[in-house]
Parts: sequence; structure tokens; C-alpha cells
Amino acid sequence: MKRRYHFFSAAIMVLCGLCILLPLLVLGLWSVAANWPWPELFPQRFSLRAIGELFGGYSGAMEALGTSVLLGSAAGLIATAVGVMAARAVVFYDFPGKRWVSPAAMLPILLPGTALTMGLHEIFLRLGLADTFAGVVIVHVILAVPYTVKLMIDAATSIGCSYEEAARTLGANGLQAFALVSAPMLLPGIAASFVMAYIVSFGDYFSALLIGGGNVRTFTVMMVPYFQSGDRTMAAAYSVTYVIVTLAVFIALDLVIKRINK
Repeated sequence: MKRRYHFFSAAIMVLCGLCILLPLLVLGLWSVAANWPWPELFPQRFSLRAIGELFGGYSGAMEALGTSVLLGSAAGLIATAVGVMAARAVVFYDFPGKRWVSPAAMLPILLPGTALTMGLHEIFLRLGLADTFAGVVIVHVILAVPYTVKLMIDAATSIGCSYEEAARTLGANGLQAFALVSAPMLLPGIAASFVMAYIVSFGDYFSALLIGGGNVRTFTVMMVPYFQSGDRTMAAAYSVTYVIVTLAVFIALDLVIKRINK
């Protein structure tokens, strides 16, 4: 019985792995395919056109990629900080409306994305934040805060406030108690919040296009038109780069957390 269970578990793992790897393999082939007619199993001709355009410098794709990474990092840091502060307020203090903090944080994802972004664009036009990098960062923070607040409230609630209170009774001030006691225990939640906010920012298209107004060119803003035009080779090359950069951020963050926890 146990052997049969292990067999089915292994089979499910292999199936899940194939479901992830096979689409990536097809994307990789499309990114170097010059001619892949139906129903051929493999491309008939190969070309480095998409790779050359992507990394050649004249398309501006690498500059847009750097902008997206910078936007994602900035939005991730700010949204995570908001999530940490909201979680500490909910766990450590009693105040009117405390139970509505988490539901209120969910409002940006409950509202239609198009309506929310267009409303923010109207406000940003009046504030002079439209068509600016800061404006795109702010809208990405607004879109990411629901996830970071939820994750951090759950993480902070599971830890509670007893550890910090014990540190305070032993002479630590508030900052020391948080930095030396709570922060290491909250690190997995902080990392998850940052990653979630980074994904929201890095993968966003509509708000970056509308709020950025063409002055802030992100990787997705450059990538989506290739999907719409039907250029599968260029779309695949952008998609592979998108996946690689996202995985690189995950791996780098995981290595940093493991080094800190040593």
C-alpha cells in the first residue's frame, strides 16, 4: 500500500513538472524559430532575430527590463513596509475599526482594475504624478498592498506579541525588540510579501501604460504588443526573458534569506 502511494505521488510530481517544463520548452523553441508550420513537431528553420532584437540594444528592451526590475523592487519594498506596519498595528494595538483593516486593504483588488486605474490617472493628472516614474510606483504599491497586508497580518498573528513583550521586560527598546526578536521570525512572511508585490508590479501592463503615459516604458508594455500583432517569435523571446528574470529574483531572495538565517 505504501509503495503504491509513493508511486502515485511520484507520478503526480512528474506530471506537474511536465506541465511546467513543456510550455517553457515550447516557448524556448518559438524564440529561435524562423518557420514552424502546422503540424510539424519542431521548427523547420531557426533564427536569432528575436534574440538579437531583444539584446541588441536598439529596441530598448533591456532598458525597459531594468525599469521593470527597479519598479518591482521599489513597489515591493514600500508595499511590504506598509504590510508590516499594518500587521503590527492589528496585532499590538486595539483601536476603533481594527477589524476593518484587513477588509479595507482588499478594496484595490475588489474594484475593477480599469476603473481604479483610470480614477487614479485623473487624480495623478491633477497632482502632477501622471507620466512619471513615481506615479507608476505609487499605483503599483496600491495594487500590491492587499497582498502584503494579508500576508503580514497572518504572519504577525501567528507569532503574536509575547516575544517582543518579553524582550522589552529584559531591557530592549521597541526598535531592538522588533529588529532582534520579531523581524527574524517574520522574515518568511516579509519575503513572501515582497515577492508577491514584485510579481504584481513586474507583471502589470495596463496601469503602467496609462499612468506611465509612454514616458515610463516597462518590459510588459513592450512585450504585450508582440502578442497582439501575432509575432510569436518575438513574443516567445520576451516571455522566456520574463520567466528567467522572475526566477532569478526568487532564487536571489531565497539565497539571501538562507544566509541571514544561518
